Amino acid sequence: QVQLVESGGGLVQPGGSLRLSCAASRPILSMNALGWYRQAPGKEREMVAAHTRGGDTRYKESMKGRFTISRDYAKNTVDLQMNSLNPEDTAVYYCNAVHQGIEYWGQGTQVTVSS
Repeated sequence: QVQLVESGGGLVQPGGSLRLSCAASRPILSMNALGWYRQAPGKEREMVAAHTRGGDTRYKESMKGRFTISRDYAKNTVDLQMNSLNPEDTAVYYCNAVHQGIEYWGQGTQVTVSS
């Protein structure tokens, strides 16, 4: 089993930045995939950014240039730096991992972009 714990969410003004962090209970190097997803009220969950074990990085088109996913092997976290936030980015952000063919989710962290 893999436990994922997100942190770093909160309230930010439009144009601001936040950094989300996801701590994993197993070494992130052992994960087949790691990523961030989000779900806004009344909408389906969507991918924000993801790393595959092969080293590929994918972003939702509207996040390119604003969001950056990264891994911190020392802290065993996968982080999401979010810049130039706008109200449409308001959502619960979830950490996702695939380990030995099984998909795991964190409990989510709320990001609210509002003035």
